Amino acid sequence: MSRLCDAELQLALQSSGAVLIEGAKWCGKTSTASRASLSVLYMQDPDNAGSYLAMADTKPSLLLKGETPRLIDEWQMAPVLWDAVRFEVDKREKTGQFILTGSAVPSDNVTAHTGTGRISRLTLRPMSLFESLESNGAVSLRALFDGNHNVEAMSDLSIEQIAFALCRGGWPASVKMQGATALRMAMDYVEAVINYDVSRVDNVEKNPDRVRLLLRSLARNIATTATYQTIMSDMEATDITVSDKTISSYMNALRRIFVVDDLPAWSPSLRSKTAIRTSAKRHFVDPSIATAVLRTNPEGVLADFQYFGFLFEALCTRDIRVYAQTNDGDVFHYRDKSGLESDLIVRLRDGRWAAIEVKLGKKQIDEAAKNLLALKARIDEDKMGKASFLMVITGGQYAYRRNDGVLVVPLGCLRG
Repeated sequence: MSRLCDAELQLALQSSGAVLIEGAKWCGKTSTASRASLSVLYMQDPDNAGSYLAMADTKPSLLLKGETPRLIDEWQMAPVLWDAVRFEVDKREKTGQFILTGSAVPSDNVTAHTGTGRISRLTLRPMSLFESLESNGAVSLRALFDGNHNVEAMSDLSIEQIAFALCRGGWPASVKMQGATALRMAMDYVEAVINYDVSRVDNVEKNPDRVRLLLRSLARNIATTATYQTIMSDMEATDITVSDKTISSYMNALRRIFVVDDLPAWSPSLRSKTAIRTSAKRHFVDPSIATAVLRTNPEGVLADFQYFGFLFEALCTRDIRVYAQTNDGDVFHYRDKSGLESDLIVRLRDGRWAAIEVKLGKKQIDEAAKNLLALKARIDEDKMGKASFLMVITGGQYAYRRNDGVLVVPLGCLRG
């Protein structure tokens, strides 16, 4: 199945000597990179890993020989390869020489050079609903930014299918599976994180019970701006004492293996002086991590509609991040002192921006549209420019444009 980042990878290879593809384990980095490469070095190959590491210690340039682009999979197992690739790119003076993939960020100071100007970075997330062929893609984010707001379309996704999709997640190995088999992968992923990956990333042993409690607290507070204090109090309710320093250390490890993917706050220029909240929203790289660590399933999600709303926002956040990236954009959230907020702000590199609210049910659409229009009125358009569009993403069926100009689009109709 093709990925939206395939074109982005080709563009990066044409402009840089090497490309680093980063992202969580099992999100498809190796498959994506191998399709674009002509030779491959698998650092985790059990038959050869020992000799590869020995070679990296003595003469790393030998590992770089091969047809280009050459894929070096899980390069962080031998961090010296980063500087070797950078040096080789300088020596060859050609683009598209190497693709590096990594599911963990190495500790600080393991590389002598940042790679700026030689190594381009590309983030790969789990598959969006458009990539897993569950969104029909009738409404394009790029077209919306280009002014095409004629959004008459219909989604085929039911609420039950949305609940299943977010519990299954966007893991490539699970999207073609059915039923309990498809749901199993997110559970296996979470157990691997708790019992192995989170300690492996910095070689500091971490208490699996505390990691599990931290993940559960983050899951309960998904799509909120919960503070460390809130998370700590939540964890301590189970009679486990934990310090700020411990939470900070564990969170840093979870970020370095791309499990935690918080959504930063947007700080635009406003017409009047209003304090803007700067706290990030708590998110995982995929909402299935939340449902897996809480040991719930699609039926359990449907039984708690309030929590379903937060999970749906997390699902929309994942997909909009994928779609925004293909348009050279970033995603934020907005909240100010008065309580006015927007769940998602998409800002393109050229300065264009759009505000999005996420509402699972139909009853909240009017309120969401009112919020978006109030936010638009508060932004200093002389400095920020006018909003390209205002949109409410729903779990419903129909896409349309309201009389006030606000777009209503089901998640099952969106693409990049």
